[in-house]
Amino acid sequence: MANEMAYPTPGDPPHFHHAETAVRKRKSDDAKEFVSSTPREPWHATMMTDLFSVPIFLVVFRETLETAIIVSVLLAFLKQTLDRPGQDGQIYNAFRRQVWLGTAVGFSICMTIAAGIIGIFYGWGKDAWGEQEYYYEGIFSLISAVIITIMGVALLRIGRMQEKWRAKLAKAVEAPITSAVGQPWLKRVFEKYSMFLLPFVTILREGIEGIVFVAGVSFSAPASAIPLAVVAGLLLGTAVGYVIYMGGSIAKIQTFLVFSTCFLYLIAAGLFSRAFWCFETQQWNKVIGGDAAELGDGPGSYDIDKSIWHVNCCSPRLNGGGGWGVLNAIFGWTNSATYGSVISYNLYWAVVISGFVLMRYREVHGGELPFRKLSDSLAVTFRRVRTSHD
Repeated sequence: MANEMAYPTPGDPPHFHHAETAVRKRKSDDAKEFVSSTPREPWHATMMTDLFSVPIFLVVFRETLETAIIVSVLLAFLKQTLDRPGQDGQIYNAFRRQVWLGTAVGFSICMTIAAGIIGIFYGWGKDAWGEQEYYYEGIFSLISAVIITIMGVALLRIGRMQEKWRAKLAKAVEAPITSAVGQPWLKRVFEKYSMFLLPFVTILREGIEGIVFVAGVSFSAPASAIPLAVVAGLLLGTAVGYVIYMGGSIAKIQTFLVFSTCFLYLIAAGLFSRAFWCFETQQWNKVIGGDAAELGDGPGSYDIDKSIWHVNCCSPRLNGGGGWGVLNAIFGWTNSATYGSVISYNLYWAVVISGFVLMRYREVHGGELPFRKLSDSLAVTFRRVRTSHD
């Protein structure tokens, strides 16, 4: 059957009649028999990509860890300042209840908003995509890559949060001790319930930020992959926060955060590359008048003019993808690399590495940018030359 099928070549005319013939033959009974005889990937590998999204897990873990650090610092500071011999235990218990209540209310509101946003998207959005599937997948992969890249930088800065929150909490604890005579009633309410408002407002802000990140990343994953990843991220982030509360050093956890961030950037690079691969695949689908995935992973399933390499196996999209689908979901693997996917992958790493080098330079040199002094001296020289000519 394979000898009878005609496939597009670089010299074909613009209409690609041979490719259209291949599509029609692929839909025949012989083509169905060919697909049924193709070896399938292990079912458990396919189940992994359908049930667990690594990017969503890492995003939720980061947001949960940040929230857990805030709550742990609040509780630890209250214990150190108010839970001492000779002090009123009722004040400590009241503030402690406020912290937990503010945390619970803020978390509940965030989860409700997140469920609504993701439910609306998967309930209405995907049904309207139809023939533009690869364009939408590419756009959301691109958005996810940008979001994960920003998240990576924030993840590395979590270690600096403890001192910042200790300073904020010190002000909040000292405020109710001062005299409330002559103060506006609204200010008195804020001071009285400061331990509720601090975690509530903070978790609400961090939660909304997390919802935006998770929504952006989840658009490139199946709906079934979200719940388990979210639960795992919440549990691990909470566990790490508890370790910090019990006296664990953030410096020891920093090593784990560095490795997590590196893994996160590998995922983002794969998503960035996959976005451009999706754009090129959608263009090829328009040329052949159908879905190239229906042609299997052999000739005709890809545009040879834009191909850098192609192997007739290991497809992440054929028969569910299997283990190759896992590699595609995590690292952006494809058996048919294009100019766009390879160039974008390398370009992503060039930009990320340059960005970190620039941020490190600014930290070491007090916020100055490279060549700042050189540009300033050139500007002074230019002004002097103009003044002398005038």
